[in-house]
Amino acid sequence: MKRYNWIYKTILITFILAIFTSLISDQVISRAHLILAFLILFFIVFVGVVFDTIGIAVAASSEKPFHAMSAKGNYQAKYAVLLVRNASQVSNFCNDVIGDICGIISGVTGASIIFRVILLFPGQDLFWLSVVFSGILAAMTVGGKAFGKELALSRHKEIVMEVARILQILDEKFHIRVMKELKKGKKK
Repeated sequence: MKRYNWIYKTILITFILAIFTSLISDQVISRAHLILAFLILFFIVFVGVVFDTIGIAVAASSEKPFHAMSAKGNYQAKYAVLLVRNASQVSNFCNDVIGDICGIISGVTGASIIFRVILLFPGQDLFWLSVVFSGILAAMTVGGKAFGKELALSRHKEIVMEVARILQILDEKFHIRVMKELKKGKKK
């Protein structure tokens, strides 16, 4: 059962993140200017696409090239090895936790924006605006994720190294250790 502890943690983290992001986005969107609300919506979609891309890149990678880099003194490659070694959890977090939360929140945010537009034009039949906007939002999300998947499959090593670089900065500069398994050793 200990082997599956990360699943229980993921469920709890997802629950908390979904509530938190839903509350924040609802409060911000309901008070924001309509143009800012659209920008926030596009940002949410973008975050979902980026995390989906990271999850696919990690899952598509193998440890071997990162071990070679690490042996040549690239300390950052140790973070990449950890990402790939924990591909199941990393991919689940990136694709399912963050990616799916962004998908849900973007749908709710899109509906909130349409509702606000309808309130701005009382008595107008805006049915087709709602349908077209929903289609655009879905196309942006699916198209963005399709592009991200292609990018992740063709450039997975570079993407994993970039994420490793960010993790290294978080760990060394801000003392935020995302990957707990990394043991600080002598930096080369």
